[in-house]
Amino acid sequence: MRPGVLVFDVNETLIDIDSLQPYFGQVFGDPLVLREWFGQLVTYSMAITLAGRYTDFFTLGQGVLRMTAEVHGVEVGDDDLRGLTEAMRTMPAHPDAAEGLQRLRANGFRLVTLTNSPHRDGPTPLEQAGLAEYFEHQFSVDEQRAFKPSPALYTGVAGDLGVAPAACMMVAAHMWDTIGAQSAGFRGAFIARPGNAVLAAPGVPQPDVIASDLLQLNDILEKLS
Repeated sequence: MRPGVLVFDVNETLIDIDSLQPYFGQVFGDPLVLREWFGQLVTYSMAITLAGRYTDFFTLGQGVLRMTAEVHGVEVGDDDLRGLTEAMRTMPAHPDAAEGLQRLRANGFRLVTLTNSPHRDGPTPLEQAGLAEYFEHQFSVDEQRAFKPSPALYTGVAGDLGVAPAACMMVAAHMWDTIGAQSAGFRGAFIARPGNAVLAAPGVPQPDVIASDLLQLNDILEKLS
């Protein structure tokens, strides 16, 4: 069945975290440390949620940067930490994002976002990337003080929109996000951004839709009735 609401992840799904590579190249001498840092950031966001604790994503990102620097024997100062936060706020959109979102909205889908990034202290990363106009609402996990893939986040979005979870589809470049959404009654669409792939293993719910980008996602969803 055709979903009524598409709930988009932001970081890496809509905006390009590989734009942070020059920052990591400058600080660590190796731009690929970006992936190590981001993987640890996601891991620790999940860990503190399971432990019943919370700190916002940007602050956690700074802490994980200090931890990663210690592992690599690199010194980071206050300017480096501020530079990371600013870089996280100003990542650009993927090239297909604006056109893909425009087509999806024109085809009658309600579009919202659900992101780990906090929405305070100035424009959101989505606004900075020029994509905010396509969405009727930007939801942040900061409002519930728990990180994805906590199922309550997804059911909370559906409740705020006045729809059943079954009417929603989570669109994300990470299967941990679609798995969390599916556990809450959503359907899941996986966007195969570079550096990400589908996890196929027994007992792991597979995405309902797999697309290379948002343009292909629109083509697939157009065929549903």
